[in-house]
Amino acid sequence: MPIELEEEVANNPTRSYAHNLGKEAIEMASYQNEPIQMHSGGVGKSGYLKLRFAKRSNRSELIEMERRVPSLVQKALYWDEKMPQLPCVTMISTSGCLLQGDRQALDIIVGKDACAHVTTQSATKVHMMDANYAAQAQHIIVEENGYLELIPDQIIPHRNARFITDTFIQLHSTATVFYSEILQSGRKYHHQDELFGFDIFSSRIHAEYTNKMELNLSPNCHELFIEKYILTPKLNKLNKIGIMGGFDVYGNAILLTPKQYHEPILSQLQAEYNTDCNIAYGATQLPNNSGIIFKVLGVDTPKVKEAIRYFWQIARKEILGIDIPEPFLWR
Repeated sequence: MPIELEEEVANNPTRSYAHNLGKEAIEMASYQNEPIQMHSGGVGKSGYLKLRFAKRSNRSELIEMERRVPSLVQKALYWDEKMPQLPCVTMISTSGCLLQGDRQALDIIVGKDACAHVTTQSATKVHMMDANYAAQAQHIIVEENGYLELIPDQIIPHRNARFITDTFIQLHSTATVFYSEILQSGRKYHHQDELFGFDIFSSRIHAEYTNKMELNLSPNCHELFIEKYILTPKLNKLNKIGIMGGFDVYGNAILLTPKQYHEPILSQLQAEYNTDCNIAYGATQLPNNSGIIFKVLGVDTPKVKEAIRYFWQIARKEILGIDIPEPFLWR
């Protein structure tokens, strides 16, 4: 790695964490060999986005944006007619997919009373690999009365892909974060070995309150919750009863919001297991009265997205009194 890039990464906590994430994770110990094409985390393989939102007059705005290839953002748009004060930002990858040795980092900061919606241009494809792995670190900060929707499109790990991701959410106890993650089993219509053909997918999501002293919590108290799952389909079959069963797509949505919204939202969420429609989903409360987690299994991605929209609609309507927008015809 060039000295300039090494210093740049070292001076940014999220980028530094992304570069060290796979080195420190036990489950990635078998994938430390370097690609012969280009060193991991090198120029063009260390993507970074920083997005800072703030309340300005009668709407929120993207007031700070920093980017490093292959990560890209152009500008905030206001296409949500139901919520015209909401800046909507689409994250773009100029490389088209994640390759072996890629390190991606994301910082999102939503200021006091501000709101934002962040998504991706399309699915995140994790390409075939014969060395190393791809890593992603996401650090989200939402300040007092802030509101963030981070709803990326699905992740598609190709055959022999290795991917590790870590999402750390820091929020004020009055703030709201809606975060979702969708994992496809692979390019199941592309090749017979693509269905659950990836080597490893490791994901951790954890959160903490930033105003611990106001809540009479110890500054050293543990996170609100930690969820981590490691999928190794070549070692432990996923398409069996008790895990994925006959489903191919997994959806995971997390809502962190003040306690007064939990029961009204949960009372409207009906669990479903419908073999005719090939969909199953349900919700439960997160530890420490921090929010709600909603999980979905489906045979195809559109139905999983539809189920997450069902949760998103109930959550936004209850918290803000505003409906979600109609889905775009091309997504």
